[in-house]
Amino acid sequence: MYSRRRLLSLLRHARHAPAGRLAAAPSWRSFSLPRAAAGAASTSGSSDGHFSCKGSTYAAILIGQAAVVLGLSSNSVLAQDDLVAPAATSEQADVNVTGLRRIEDGSVISNEHTIKWRMCTDKAREFFMEGKLDEAEKLFKAALQEAKEGFGLRDPHAASALNNLAEFYRLRKEYEKAEPLYLEAIEILEQSFGPDDIRVGAAFRNLGQYYYIQRRFDQAQTCFERALKIEGRVMGLGNPDYANTMYLLAKVLSQQGKGKDAEALIRESIRILEEAGLGESPACIQRMKFLSLELVKLKQLAEAENLQRKILHNLELSKGWNSLDTTAAAETLSVTLQNIGNLKESEELLERCLTVRRKILSEDHFEVAGILVHLARLTLLKITSDIKVNNDLSTPHLVKAKQLVNDSIRITEGILNPSRENRKKLNSTFAMEREKIGAIVVLLQALEVVGLLEAARKRIQAPAFDYQHVEQALRRCISLYNEPHTRNVVSKALRQHYLKCLHSLTLIVQHDPDISNAPQMQGLLGESQRIVKELGGENNIK
Repeated sequence: MYSRRRLLSLLRHARHAPAGRLAAAPSWRSFSLPRAAAGAASTSGSSDGHFSCKGSTYAAILIGQAAVVLGLSSNSVLAQDDLVAPAATSEQADVNVTGLRRIEDGSVISNEHTIKWRMCTDKAREFFMEGKLDEAEKLFKAALQEAKEGFGLRDPHAASALNNLAEFYRLRKEYEKAEPLYLEAIEILEQSFGPDDIRVGAAFRNLGQYYYIQRRFDQAQTCFERALKIEGRVMGLGNPDYANTMYLLAKVLSQQGKGKDAEALIRESIRILEEAGLGESPACIQRMKFLSLELVKLKQLAEAENLQRKILHNLELSKGWNSLDTTAAAETLSVTLQNIGNLKESEELLERCLTVRRKILSEDHFEVAGILVHLARLTLLKITSDIKVNNDLSTPHLVKAKQLVNDSIRITEGILNPSRENRKKLNSTFAMEREKIGAIVVLLQALEVVGLLEAARKRIQAPAFDYQHVEQALRRCISLYNEPHTRNVVSKALRQHYLKCLHSLTLIVQHDPDISNAPQMQGLLGESQRIVKELGGENNIK
C-alpha cells in the first residue's frame, strides 16, 4: 500500500489529461511526431490489464503469429531487453551524476565510504555476471549503505545504488523487494535535479520495464509516457533514445489491445532510426520485426510479408544464412506465407531453417523442435488443399505430420525432464530457465497440433494412428499447470499460449463424441474448465 501511494505521487505529472486520449485512433492514424509527443506527455490512459542470448543477439521462438523473445542486453549491468541500464561501473556513474561536491581542481571529494561504494558496486557486478547471486546481493546492499554514508541519504549516488539493487531483485524475480527501491530512487532524483531531468526520465523508463514484465500495463504505460515527455524535451524528437522509449510504449499498447496506436508509434520509432542512419542496425531490425507481427495481428498480411522480406534480405547480406538471427527472420516470414497460402515457399524456408539450426545448435534443441512443429502445421494445411484434388495424397501428409509432431514432443520432453548428464551441459541456472521456457512454448504448440491431427484424420476418414492421442495431449497440457516445476511458467510468462492450447484441445474433444465419451474424459474437461477460471480466461469452455 505504501508503494502504491508513492507511485501515485511520483506520477502526478503524467495525469493531467483525460484518460484514454492516447488510445483515440484518429489522433494516431494521421500521425505526426509533435502530436505524438504531446499525447504521450499528457495522458495516462487506462487498460484492461520478457530472458539471455549471447551479446545483443535475440533468439525468437515463433508461435503462430507471435514471438517469445528470450534475450538479455549485453550493454548493461543488470538491464534487460530495451531497458535503460544503471551505469556499468561506478566511474561511469561519477560522470553521469553532476550533483557532486567538487574541490577547486574539479575532482570529487572522496572518503572511505565513497571508495568502498565504488569497490562494492563493481565487485557486485562481477559476481552477478558470474551467477554468484547471493554474493552479489550482499555487495549491492553494501554499496547502497556506503553511498548513503559517503554521499548522503538523498544524494544521486544513493539513487544509483537503489536502482542497481532494484534491477538485481527484478532479474531475480523478487518483485516485491524491487518496487520500493525504484520509487525511492526516482524520488531522490526528482529532488536533486527536478522532475524533468533526463535522469528522472531514465529512472521512469526502468520502472516502466519493471511493470511491463509483471503485466501491469497501465502503470507501465504511464511511466513510459512520462519518460517520453522528458526525453523529447531534453534530447529532441529525433534522438534514438527517444525512439527507443517510443518502442517500449508501443509494446505496452499492443498488450493492451491498442493495435493501431502501437502501429503508429512503432512506425515513427523506425523512421527516427532510419533518419539517424540506423536503418540497418539491430535495434531498427528488432522494431521492424515487432511492426511486422503487429501488421499480421491487424490482418495486413501483404505489408507484413513485404516488411519481413526486407528484414530477411538485410540479415542475409549482413550475417549470411548460417546465423540464428537469419533463421528467425525466415521462420517469421514462413508463417506469414502460410497464412496467405504460399505453402511451397514457406516449406522451402522452414526446411532451410531446420538444416541451419541442426548444424549450429543440435538435433535436440528446442528451436529445432519449433521448426518441426511449423512443418507439421504446414503439412496439415497441405491436406486441406490436396483433398480437393486427390484424397489419396492426404494420408501420406498425415503420416508425415504425425512423425514431425512426435519428434518435437520427444525433444521438448527431453529438455523438461533432462538426464543428469544433460543438466551438466547447461552452464548456468539462467541457461536452464531459458531452455525450459523455450521447450514449454514448443510443447504447447505441439500438443495443439496433436489435436489438429486427430481432427484431420477424422475428416479424411483415415484409420486411427498409434500416436499421442488427443486425450493424452489434453492430459499433458493439464499436467503442465498442475506440476510445480512448470506451473509458474505456464500461469504467468506463457499464460496466453497455455490458454490457447488448452482451449483448442478442449474444443476438439468436445466436438468428437468418440473422445468425449471415453472413460474419465469428463473429469479432464472439468479440470480444464477449473484451470481456465483460475487463470482468468473464458468463464466456460463449451
